[in-house]
Amino acid sequence: MIYISSACVKRNKIKDSVLDLVNHGFLNIELSGGSEKYNNLESDLLKLQDKYSINYLCHNYFPPPTEHFVLNLASLNDDVFQKSYNHIKGSIKLSKTLGAQKFAFHAGFFIDIKPKEIGKKITKAALFDKDKSIKKFTDAYKRLQDYAGDLNLYVENNVFSHTNYQNFKGENFFMLTNFEDYLELKDKINFNLLLDVAHLKVSTKTLGLDFLAQLNNLYVNTDYIHVSDNDSFHDINDPISVDSEFLDTFKDSKSIEKQYTLEVYSSLPKIRESHTILDRIISNSNQLKV
Repeated sequence: MIYISSACVKRNKIKDSVLDLVNHGFLNIELSGGSEKYNNLESDLLKLQDKYSINYLCHNYFPPPTEHFVLNLASLNDDVFQKSYNHIKGSIKLSKTLGAQKFAFHAGFFIDIKPKEIGKKITKAALFDKDKSIKKFTDAYKRLQDYAGDLNLYVENNVFSHTNYQNFKGENFFMLTNFEDYLELKDKINFNLLLDVAHLKVSTKTLGLDFLAQLNNLYVNTDYIHVSDNDSFHDINDPISVDSEFLDTFKDSKSIEKQYTLEVYSSLPKIRESHTILDRIISNSNQLKV
C-alpha cells in the first residue's frame, strides 16, 4: 500500500491538504508536518474520512502543537523532553481515533535543535552525554509502547547531512543514521523501524558507507518505508524516477506486503508520476514506463 504525505501539499489547515490529495485521487494519506493547529481539526479529519473512506496515518509532528518546537525524545532538557513525550502520547491517541494501525516518530538527537534549523545548517553546540540521552529515549519508548497498546510504534532513521558533518567536525549528533545504529538500538529496545530511504542516502554519503548495502540490510528489517530522492548531500524530497538507484531493492517478493509513503515535495503531477513508478515496482511489474 502506498500513502502520500500531507507535507507534499503544505496548507495552513490540514483539511485543505487532505482535500487537495483526495481531489487528485489519493485516499491513503499520512498526516505530517507543515500545517497549523486550529479548532475542529480532529472533527474535520473524521468528516473527510467518513465522506471519502480515507485511510489515515499520523506521523511524527502531527497533530501540530500550539507552540512549535523540535520533537526530541532523547533530550536531556526536561522541558523539551516532556513536550516531546506529551506530543507523542497525543499523536497515539489521535491515531487510534482515526483508526490507524501504526504511528512513527523520529529517533532522538544529542542536542536540541531550533525549529528554524530543521533541514538546514544546525548551530554548533555541546552534545548531551550520549549514554544518558539514549537511556532517556529508550526508557520513554518503553512507556509509550505500553500506552500505545495494540497500536504499533515505529522509530524513523535520522538524516546526517554533509553540511552538519562539517559544522560539527564529523561528530554525529543523531541517533539511528545507519544499520549499525539500528542494531545497537535494537539491542536496547524492541522497536519497529520506519526506514526513510532519502535520509539513509544522505547519511551514508556523509558517513562514507555503502548506501545500497545499508539499504538492503535495513529493508529486510521493516515493513514501513518513506520514499523520495535527493542529491546524496541534502534531504530535498525530490520525485523518484525509473533511474532511482534504490528501486532495485524494492523488486522483492515481499515488497507488496510493505507499506510506503511518498514524501515528494513537488507538483501533484510529479507526485502522481512517482506514485505510478513505485506502484509498478512493488506490484512486480516488468513495465516501468509512466
